Amino acid sequence: MSIVVVRSFGVSAAADAVLDYLRDFGHTEEWDPATRRTERIDAGPIGIGSSWRNQARVLGVNAELTFTLCQAETDRLVFIGRNEAATATGTFTVVPIPPGSQITYHLDLEMHGVAKLATPMMKAEVEKLGTQTAVRLAEVLQPALEIKPAREM
Repeated sequence: MSIVVVRSFGVSAAADAVLDYLRDFGHTEEWDPATRRTERIDAGPIGIGSSWRNQARVLGVNAELTFTLCQAETDRLVFIGRNEAATATGTFTVVPIPPGSQITYHLDLEMHGVAKLATPMMKAEVEKLGTQTAVRLAEVLQPALEIKPAREM
């Protein structure tokens, strides 16, 4: 049994700018309330196969997952994070809706082994974090991705 959380919201930023921002999973420190630290563990341009080590704290427990960008389409990004206790699949779908874009965040969290016993307790916390994530992501994307006019020299 997995925990599934889906949140949709609009932002003023253009879809391409949103996807460019989300493609770098290192930005999770700015919008994921559970994330304590995220660092890229490979080199080169970000693309399919790029990976990040994500350290998070949920219900007072520290967890480290390795996330990999598994799909990058014109309107969708899929990251899969794994460790011995869980697999988290995060999907971002971004659709242009004038004057900005609509973002749908879909998280599927599956606990493994003994950690499965915590699934019922984790469900409420992951639901709460899903809402907090959507709020923070919208806050970050609104001002952060607005195109500002160049300053006159």
